[in-house]
Amino acid sequence: MYNIKKVVLLSVSLIISLFTMAQNSKELTLQHLMPGGKNYSSIVPQNIKQLQFAGDRYIYVSGNKVVVGEPTGSETTLITKADIDILLSGAKADTLKMLPQIAASEENGNVMLRFKHKNKAYKIDCEAKKIVSEYCFEKGDAQAEYSAEADAYVSTKLSAMYLHTSDGKRKEMVKEKAKDVSLGSNYVHRNEFGIEKGMFWSPKGDAVAFYRMDESKVKDYPLVNISARQAQLMNIKYPMAGMNSHTVKVGVYNIKKGKTVYLKSGKTDERYFTNISWSPKGDKIYILEVNRGQDTCNLVCYNAKNGAKESVLFTETSEKYTEPENPLIFISDTEFIYISRKDGFRHAYLYNTQGEEIKQITSGEWEVIEATLSADKKSLFVMSTEASPMQRNLYSVNIETGERVRITKDDGVHNVQISSSNQYYLDNYSNHSTPRVVKVGALLASGEDKEILRAKNPFDKFDMPVVIENGTIIADDGVTPLYYRMTRPSEVDSTKKLPAIVYVYGGPHAQQVTDAFMWNYRGWDIYMAQKGYVVFTLDNRGSANRGLAFESVTHRQLGTAELADQMKGVEFLKSLPYIDGERLGVHGWSFGGFMTLNMMLNQSDVFKVGVAGGAVTDWKYYEIMYGERYMGTPKNNPEGYKKSDMNSLSGNLKGRLMLVHCDTDPVVVWQHTLRFLESSIDNGVYPDYFVYPGHGHNVIGSERVHLYEKITRYFDDFL
Repeated sequence: MYNIKKVVLLSVSLIISLFTMAQNSKELTLQHLMPGGKNYSSIVPQNIKQLQFAGDRYIYVSGNKVVVGEPTGSETTLITKADIDILLSGAKADTLKMLPQIAASEENGNVMLRFKHKNKAYKIDCEAKKIVSEYCFEKGDAQAEYSAEADAYVSTKLSAMYLHTSDGKRKEMVKEKAKDVSLGSNYVHRNEFGIEKGMFWSPKGDAVAFYRMDESKVKDYPLVNISARQAQLMNIKYPMAGMNSHTVKVGVYNIKKGKTVYLKSGKTDERYFTNISWSPKGDKIYILEVNRGQDTCNLVCYNAKNGAKESVLFTETSEKYTEPENPLIFISDTEFIYISRKDGFRHAYLYNTQGEEIKQITSGEWEVIEATLSADKKSLFVMSTEASPMQRNLYSVNIETGERVRITKDDGVHNVQISSSNQYYLDNYSNHSTPRVVKVGALLASGEDKEILRAKNPFDKFDMPVVIENGTIIADDGVTPLYYRMTRPSEVDSTKKLPAIVYVYGGPHAQQVTDAFMWNYRGWDIYMAQKGYVVFTLDNRGSANRGLAFESVTHRQLGTAELADQMKGVEFLKSLPYIDGERLGVHGWSFGGFMTLNMMLNQSDVFKVGVAGGAVTDWKYYEIMYGERYMGTPKNNPEGYKKSDMNSLSGNLKGRLMLVHCDTDPVVVWQHTLRFLESSIDNGVYPDYFVYPGHGHNVIGSERVHLYEKITRYFDDFL
């Protein structure tokens, strides 16, 4: 398993003193600790803006200039805002207010920068100081995808797709008349299965594959905009578990012919089309197709020219669910790498295009998070949890032998970029005692990495006697180690008992406790510890990056194993001599809101106060793709839905409970909280309630400070 002894020795016994008593120290406020707060930037570790590779050189933005650096050499100014303004003026365009978001590349040895400005995009040759390409857009053009091979963008607008070429032309590619049909949308299958975009350029830049999503069978769901004098209806499409979903096709637009063919996939109502991959020659398209029950995944090959279905390479099944999240990585036109959890952990497999598994490349009780093929196609560069579930490290893996070499030397959570030649990497990382380090180094060569930035601890200037502890407890199964983070006052006295709050998420696709800076701290936890609270967070079974068995123990019974594990955390809290076991609170948002209710209502004698934000109260009101993966449908899993229905348990409420929701939430719709309030009235209990008008699934911007002041006051008043 994992090196638990090492984690415990380094973590449980390690109490990190966050702050020194600086001469001009001051207390942190929510304006410092909440994103959107006036002083939030002062506590974020220093970073490098827009750091990226341009070929094998790296570039970043510093003030009003773009800096270029050699991995083993010095840095110089590449271009300034003033230089770009001169070029824009020459093109009769408005000058920049500030340097925009840029994308860097290298062409013929020169660094090229692309950026959007007003209704155009530009590509600038920085060495030659000239605009080499100009692309025209219109208001409403969205999700622009660029192809270096075509030197062009494709975008979506309403029910159409457009091609934007380097000569400044904008051409309509495909258009639909039906109002419920969208093209190229990144919202297909509600962004599940790793879907982040809806348009996919071919390797040669001569064609574009895209999603066509038809939502006509999905009922309109009403949201209301109250900012107008007379409130306005804002319908969205929201397919709830067990109801009709949208249908999807995949189209291929040929740039030269100006024509579209749709893949001949047959009836598509009950399938999810995921992880679209082009073959290296651009003549075939591979799609990982998942059935609606999500227990079967087929890898299907289509002819990209005529749309014909050529073969099903293999079928993968699971007793729980299959969840492909990575496109194929082609080594050649006949061999590819497939990332799968079929042995229980996410690993890399080598296949041929006949569908035959050649070998398993990686194995072990750890997860491959990302994978990139080396330039010589003999190695994979993988980000994985091999060192620890709380870390992310970069490894080189020999495809032939499976031999692995760890590249990132320091423990922690690493975010890595790899240069186009695969010779160098940029590493932006932190760990529990390191705010941030940015390095550039050679991937496969020996030698020291070049350090670009080592951030100071931004909290050193504050007077805040708080510590953060990290360690493990054993799950309710009696075997599995679970990681926790606890934020508390640095001085505790067993004669003075402190109230404790469990901050919970607990759901899939999330991990709260990692070996990032201060164990991936939360600002509100620090704020509450300043005020004399202990805040405790535990990653229970069902959370992310620990393998399929760890995650899927919750299958068809969301809330059961999670609750059992969280109560083990409560047992641990109560065992501490300075914790007041009679003053325990719980708070969470989204799945964490569901868990807050789950804990308050199923353990009503344990928790005195709870705040549930954006909570799922009944899974039958949640959307299809996520909901049915973990719970099935209300029809085929009635007992699971009944047991996890918080509305039916509202009569158990004994402590003080506040529900918070945003009225235009398109993810966990407002109906969840309203139904809970209705059931509370029916059952004669009296929760409190607060709503944030005009916000989506969470409260963002400056009003987030208000949210957490509201939550803080609630615990101050009642805990």
